[in-house]
Amino acid sequence: MSSSQHPIALAIEQRVGGDGRLLATVMCLPLVDGVFPALILAGAMGSVSGVFEVGLLVFGGSATVAVILADLDGTPREQVLTVLGVGAILLPIAAVEAALAPTIASVLDLAIFERFAGLVILAIAAQTASSRIADLIPRPAIVVGFGLIASLDLGGAELTVATDPELVVNGTATALVGVGFAVLVALAGPWLRANVDIDRFRFGSAVALGVLALSIYGFVPSDAPLSLAVLAMAGLLAFDPDQGLIFPPRESPVDAEADESLPDGGSQSDASNPVSTESDGSDDRSPWL
Repeated sequence: MSSSQHPIALAIEQRVGGDGRLLATVMCLPLVDGVFPALILAGAMGSVSGVFEVGLLVFGGSATVAVILADLDGTPREQVLTVLGVGAILLPIAAVEAALAPTIASVLDLAIFERFAGLVILAIAAQTASSRIADLIPRPAIVVGFGLIASLDLGGAELTVATDPELVVNGTATALVGVGFAVLVALAGPWLRANVDIDRFRFGSAVALGVLALSIYGFVPSDAPLSLAVLAMAGLLAFDPDQGLIFPPRESPVDAEADESLPDGGSQSDASNPVSTESDGSDDRSPWL
């Protein structure tokens, strides 16, 4: 990517290509690889703070930020329309998966599955932090698959579809938080590109994901939004208004056309200050030779 080397976004970009499809793949990936249902079953969205934590870290995480700032073309208004188009796909799928979560939970031992849900978040955090680490650990989808197998309990299976309206509302609200965050990033894109270090924010997001996993294991109180505090601190530390000074100024089209019009690659300063090649008979050699 042009501005960030986010491991997850880079891996997806090599497969799908295209900025709009890349954004849709990054934001919808938690729905496809089982991360979002795993977090629902683990009770990660049982509170308002949990809704914001999962929405900001999973759907609107650093990979989404990196894609919008580094790969998404167009004006901020055009980028917002692209994000809303992705949201139109994301929200109904999230609602359906949240509605089916109680039925899935009826055939699982949730105490065992929650441990694998924490491992999934840790795997995503490791992938976010480093592409080298990502090559050494299993993919989140594989961890979810092993969790389903290990926690399978057919003794409590139910043939009817059970739904929980609260889970549907929380799941949809979580996806909505991610989409809303992506819209804000698109609107503030020009300012963020000039003042925020994307890679620094990526490492902070990885730490916040690790804190979220600890809350699933019970090491951090679930009612304390510590991961949100870590994410906010990551955004503060990523603020770097001087980073734009390291890039050289772009050459204006007028200067470029003037340079191309000069013969033999001569510069404009050479043309405006011609040097006579006629000799007056004196010694032209440099005194340093």
